[in-house]
Amino acid sequence: MLKLHVLASGSRGNAAIVENGATGAGVLIDCGICKREFFDRATACGFDVARLAAVVITHDHGDHVKGLGVVLRGLAKVGTVPAVHGSEAVFRASAPLRDAVASVNAPFIPFACGDALVLGGMAVRPFRTSHDAADACGFRFDELSSADPCEIGVGELADVGPCGVGEGKSHGAASEMGSPATTDGGSGNAPRDAASFRDSLGYVTDTGFATDEARAALAGVRLLALESNHDARMLESGPYPYVVKQRIASDRGHLSNAQAAELLAALAHEGLESVVAMHISQDNNTYRLPRETLASALAAAAPALAPRVTVSVAYQDRPVTIG
Repeated sequence: MLKLHVLASGSRGNAAIVENGATGAGVLIDCGICKREFFDRATACGFDVARLAAVVITHDHGDHVKGLGVVLRGLAKVGTVPAVHGSEAVFRASAPLRDAVASVNAPFIPFACGDALVLGGMAVRPFRTSHDAADACGFRFDELSSADPCEIGVGELADVGPCGVGEGKSHGAASEMGSPATTDGGSGNAPRDAASFRDSLGYVTDTGFATDEARAALAGVRLLALESNHDARMLESGPYPYVVKQRIASDRGHLSNAQAAELLAALAHEGLESVVAMHISQDNNTYRLPRETLASALAAAAPALAPRVTVSVAYQDRPVTIG
């Protein structure tokens, strides 16, 4: 089974680890926090950072990449140098990302939205989001049922549309290091079909609206990390300059509580077990409002399901685990 450890979530820094319970391996999503926070909070969650298999980057904004260099250097000191996966556009746009990779000579492996990655025994599918960044994506993680990913055919995610990870064969350019986009410790293999999956997790933050790609990718997941950034009325009456308010509320900004609730209602299904509200604004939201808004949306959309789904929130200054 999969777990999500949200180490930090908010405008001051973001980092989360998806842990594969079957293999013990983890994939770090973004790193906008300092080394001490990363190591302390991973330990508090019970995750061994030596089991970190890879890093994936959603986009180039500082709150998602500014801590990666110090964290990679800290990991290198304990003998772990995970490959970093991100889009070519994000790599070009982010000097901190380039510097972080260079500082420990970590492989940088580019991907495009729709590619199929295999990392830590999980199929990882990046999907396009809408944000004012060089390139932005969310991720779907599917735990592979095969104990040996080498037994699974290369680049064969073409027929997994019914499980919500989108359609189209895996692809991806190699980095200058010569590594393929579909990798799992060098295996370069992707899952064959829906029967290859045991558990699933969706992760989406930093998007002004739910793209069609996001809706398709998030369908059917057991665990859902969903941006619920601001309350529209608090944003409108709050202290931010008008141009910043416009940016946040735009189609290239952040999901409001109401938008997140609408998306959650559309994604509700019998297999959903846990939802965590992400990237909550400390100026234009509270930690209570997203939880209540999402829970109410579930109760209205799926009254029988709602009591069985745990709705929680992720914090800026302390870790949370779901799964």
